[in-house]
Amino acid sequence: MSNHNLSRDEAAIRSALITTHSYDVTLDVRDAEDPAVSGYPSTSTITFSAEPGSATFLDFIHGGVQSVVLNGQALDVGSVVDRDRIILAGLAAENTVTVTGTGLYSRSGEGMHRFVDPADGQCYLYTQYEPADSRRVFANFEQPDLKAEFTFHVIAPAGWEVASNGVEELRTPEAGDTRAARWDFATTQRMSTYITTVLAGPYFKATDHWEATFDDDTRLDVPLALYCRASLADSFDADELFRLTKSGLGFFNDLFDYPYPWGKYDQAFVPEYNLGAMENPGLVTFTEKYVYASRATDAQYQARANTLMHEMAHMWFGDLVTMNWWDDLWLKESFADYMGTLGVDRATDWDTAWVNFANKRKAWAYVQDQLPTTHPIVADIPDLEAAKQNFDGITYAKGASVLKQLVAYVGFDAFIAGSRQYFRDHAFGNTSLQDLLRALSTASGRDLGDWARQWLQTSGISTITAEIVDDGGVLGAVTLRQDAIDPITGHQELRPHRLRLGLYDADASGRLVRSESHELDVTGPSTLVPQLNGKRRPALLLVNDDDLSYAKVRLDPGSEHTVRTSLDKITDPMARALCWTALWDSARDGVTPAVRYVAAVEQFASAETGIGVLLNVLGNASGAIERYVPAAAREGVRKDFLAVVAARMKAAAPGSDHQLAWARTLADVSRHGDAELPLVRGILEGSIVVEGLAVDAELRWSFWQALSARGQASRAELDRELQADKTASGREGHALAAAAVPEASVKAAAWDSAVNTTGLSNEILSATIAGFATAPGFLLEPYVERYFDCLEQVWAERSIEIAGRIVRGLFPGAQDLGVGMQPAEHPVLVRTDDWLKAHADAPRALRRIVIEQRSHLVRALTAQAAVA
Repeated sequence: MSNHNLSRDEAAIRSALITTHSYDVTLDVRDAEDPAVSGYPSTSTITFSAEPGSATFLDFIHGGVQSVVLNGQALDVGSVVDRDRIILAGLAAENTVTVTGTGLYSRSGEGMHRFVDPADGQCYLYTQYEPADSRRVFANFEQPDLKAEFTFHVIAPAGWEVASNGVEELRTPEAGDTRAARWDFATTQRMSTYITTVLAGPYFKATDHWEATFDDDTRLDVPLALYCRASLADSFDADELFRLTKSGLGFFNDLFDYPYPWGKYDQAFVPEYNLGAMENPGLVTFTEKYVYASRATDAQYQARANTLMHEMAHMWFGDLVTMNWWDDLWLKESFADYMGTLGVDRATDWDTAWVNFANKRKAWAYVQDQLPTTHPIVADIPDLEAAKQNFDGITYAKGASVLKQLVAYVGFDAFIAGSRQYFRDHAFGNTSLQDLLRALSTASGRDLGDWARQWLQTSGISTITAEIVDDGGVLGAVTLRQDAIDPITGHQELRPHRLRLGLYDADASGRLVRSESHELDVTGPSTLVPQLNGKRRPALLLVNDDDLSYAKVRLDPGSEHTVRTSLDKITDPMARALCWTALWDSARDGVTPAVRYVAAVEQFASAETGIGVLLNVLGNASGAIERYVPAAAREGVRKDFLAVVAARMKAAAPGSDHQLAWARTLADVSRHGDAELPLVRGILEGSIVVEGLAVDAELRWSFWQALSARGQASRAELDRELQADKTASGREGHALAAAAVPEASVKAAAWDSAVNTTGLSNEILSATIAGFATAPGFLLEPYVERYFDCLEQVWAERSIEIAGRIVRGLFPGAQDLGVGMQPAEHPVLVRTDDWLKAHADAPRALRRIVIEQRSHLVRALTAQAAVA
């Protein structure tokens, strides 16, 4: 059994005993290209202060430890190595320890990930550590508050590109090995272990630089570099990425009034990445899904820009100033999420950043915040497993939404002034919530203690409803009702909201435009709006207009009628996005039948100008059909929706983003229904041509997956398609399509590969699971018991990343409510409850995933029952 799971208490004890100074790390990956070599030599020399005579431990998840030398004395490895920890006793006031061991290459995206490109057979390495996987690469004190300076050395094949956080200082041939070279990198500023990084492989590299002059005439010259796999170089839009990078650096340097502190700014786009990106200072890593080898929509490019700005903001929020422990993860992620959207809004040409934030990012937060496992933004993180799971919609999107409201509350200038002081006071150090509140309170002149308690230290989401007294078309009393139950405590938690009410009416041409706007504070269970008394009732009264606050909104009956009949006539993109969200929340909550949401999408989606909003509502409609529409009605609703989708695809402007969005939806929904499969096959074979539609590799695989899931594609056809697309994305597309075949033997093989073997890399595992789960319910029924029987073994034997994918992805997907059945009687729900009751002592992170999947199932069943 491992002892990976460092607790908060253990970390606190260790940080009270020691202060880290420096690391000198050498990694020898010269043999990485040999698949028979599972690991690499890793040497870590650490200097640190300690309480004399005390004892502590290093973290190292390894393939063997060869030596441990403490203050010049070789320790007995057998005595001091305790699984994933190395015990150091009898410490001096100042100490030097050197650990030589074997790091293991990873296929899970954790630690040192090794990837072989199927397009050309070349080997690529990169590291990913958050929250605590640098200990998979070199021995260290793995916790965020033990910052140090780092000096990295890497021995690798001589023809490779190698990079780290610091600039390359020296590259020399490796003595006695003509195949290899040694890279020595500059010592970094003080940083946490989890944001150190190494990149190595035959990467394509592009270079540039950015410079700025400050008011005191000091100049900043920042070298820039971009990396991607060689086989993706033709699709790599480096010039555009450099343009965005320079815009972002200029914006954030001015905004924060603290010069970029990390020397160079490299960005690498790497394969099989578990995250969107990671803010390693000096070398940010991104998923290579942001390198668009197939056609991408403007919304995808904007999302990539948002991620780029998010990670850049981390150079200050998170890297320069870092939380003490993962309880305050929001101190970096919420700020970066807010700043990423702000950067796109103010430093790029896109003008829909906040619209997409409201429609997509906040929707993620709303879903997460309604789960029984929701948590405060400032969370209780007792250990690393809990930290891993709190990279969620609460920490990112809810936190960013609350910060957006805080900006409206204290003013943008005060918010930025407080942030600037925070950087100056805590540069290269660690902080907690109180440090930030102190800076913001001083800058704004407001005591933010109550605000922090109500918004950062409670859970759940408020629902705000407008109640209107209509006196013959004239507004009488207008009351805003707030309902907000903290799902953890069960108590009412009525938070203060700063929001706007928008009044919308038809203009001379019939368009719905804002005629008035009123900003107000909503507090307590009810708030009267006297400024509306006596005004003509508007066609639409939009609560939380401009999306200032974080809350679900219920439309009053008159406004809902307007939205359901005239949504396409609302001219303001943000107002439309908020109305779409209100309709979706109503369907998810079972307040209105999901089929009404699908009908709204059929009627109005083709008029939606924002491609990001369109993609989101189409995805919602697809999900509503398969989860929230009762089984008896589903086939008919799906068939009608597919007919609309096919018609809209053909009618859309040739080559437009909208045409591509409808085509992707056609593929997605056709995985579950046959109505438009002749069209899908015709497009694939070229017998049907949709003018302007580029049927590139990504779209082709989506169409093949639909055919395969319906039993209308042979394995030979899928294999031929793979031969024509020998790329990493092609391999993933093939894995999903192959596992989607609706045959019992195929499902058995996919289950065995995912659960009983360890040969699949992280992305191929996810594709296999997705294909397995795309199946009629009767094919998956035999796996209900197998799922619950394997949970503890999977969790014990796999890394948390891989175990999480399996537990989440294979949760029994049968979601149909039987005739006359109540949700609580559903057999999967009953079996889930039995498992949770019998395994109360199972790892907390494992139980959390099961509880969340249970909650999603309950919501689906409840929505179906409400309609029935």
